[in-house]
Amino acid sequence: MKTFVGIDLGSTTTKAVLLDEDRNVIGHGITNSRSNYATAARVASQEARVDGQFTLFRRAFTSANGLVELDAFLAALERAFRLEQFLEQLDDLEQTCIGQIQGERFAKVGSGVKSSLGEVFRRLREEAPELYAPGAKRKSDFFRDIAGSRYHNHAEEVARDAGLPYDLLLNVYDKSIIEVENRPPAGELSEKFRRALGRVLASEPSVKSAASDIQAMIEKALAVELEETYLVGTGYGRVTLPFSKEHIRSEILCHGLGAHLMYPQTRTVLDIGGQDTKGIQIDPNGIVENFQMNDRCAAGCGRYLGYIADEMNMGLHELGPLAMQSDRPARINSTCTVFAGAELRDRLSLGEKREDILAGLHRAIILRAISIISRSGGITNEFTFTGGVAKNEAAVRELRKVIQENYGDVVININPDSIYTGALGAAEFARRAHFGQVDGSEQ
Repeated sequence: MKTFVGIDLGSTTTKAVLLDEDRNVIGHGITNSRSNYATAARVASQEARVDGQFTLFRRAFTSANGLVELDAFLAALERAFRLEQFLEQLDDLEQTCIGQIQGERFAKVGSGVKSSLGEVFRRLREEAPELYAPGAKRKSDFFRDIAGSRYHNHAEEVARDAGLPYDLLLNVYDKSIIEVENRPPAGELSEKFRRALGRVLASEPSVKSAASDIQAMIEKALAVELEETYLVGTGYGRVTLPFSKEHIRSEILCHGLGAHLMYPQTRTVLDIGGQDTKGIQIDPNGIVENFQMNDRCAAGCGRYLGYIADEMNMGLHELGPLAMQSDRPARINSTCTVFAGAELRDRLSLGEKREDILAGLHRAIILRAISIISRSGGITNEFTFTGGVAKNEAAVRELRKVIQENYGDVVININPDSIYTGALGAAEFARRAHFGQVDGSEQ
């Protein structure tokens, strides 16, 4: 099967989308961006291939006349696959940690550190299945986040029992995780899927009776090659990729085309990402007619929210829900990242509620974004909101309010996959380039 890959290298996350020849989305992939953008691109692309494989599984079993309870089976298979992937990366991390203690610095304590590392990783493997059990809660799906929090917990106890400095084990981890996260999981995807299937067949009584038929369907789907026919990169880090010029498109073009593919009637697009905010006007074919962006300051972007989360000792994902509890948003004087911390601390010291301050901050971000949109030509029907901030419910609430106040009733589109809009546009540019279609990107 010919597939076309679009990769959006954002400042915080890197996204990939896989399209087939008929412009159907086969898979999505996402990973945390790194200073090594080439690695982030490979990981996101591999994640899109994994998701694409699940699409093929779904197609195969949909025609199998009730062989399995499809959603439940695929959910179990994905959990088992992610467990296999996690264990593989744990092995890599352990070997990398051991490699860090071979030098003279660890000569006196080397054997003790090695045995302590062995105990830490034994515990990590032992608890790993619980992390991927049905209903398990994880704050992140990125290996570094999951492994890091658990490693730190176990390393403190193991170091104390072994009479070793806790910082020693942390130092080994910190140096090793950088190496591990800068290389994608090396194992063959098909073999990991087979091992995952083995776990499901051994643990799910409802599918044991149809094991041979299920295995046959899985093998049939695995036999379909997802051929990477053409690739286009975009985003904040696109210039760092080892791509020739024809394989790179601007963020503006890709977000405009991606929004058009999601919502063909869209004429105005607002993208709030980690590093910048873009207001884009597109024609009925998804071609950019005008745009404005803040390219000099991160105020009002995802990084600004991340800074606020750090100041309040909260997770970024917690800001929106807390802001939603406010019914009296504070009036924020500045969205400048430099001054935000001081103003935030002053307001808290004066007794203002955290939810009111956060609600005011979200409104200030949206007001700034709307000013960018107005400079690009204003808002016309339909309006599409994209980027990571589009998943923040408080930002969405304020956006609806501000648009109603300034433009009246406007159709506002927010897709659950809006974070992939740029990658989707890039994938469509890749598809068009392969078939020699005019894409309008020369504007």
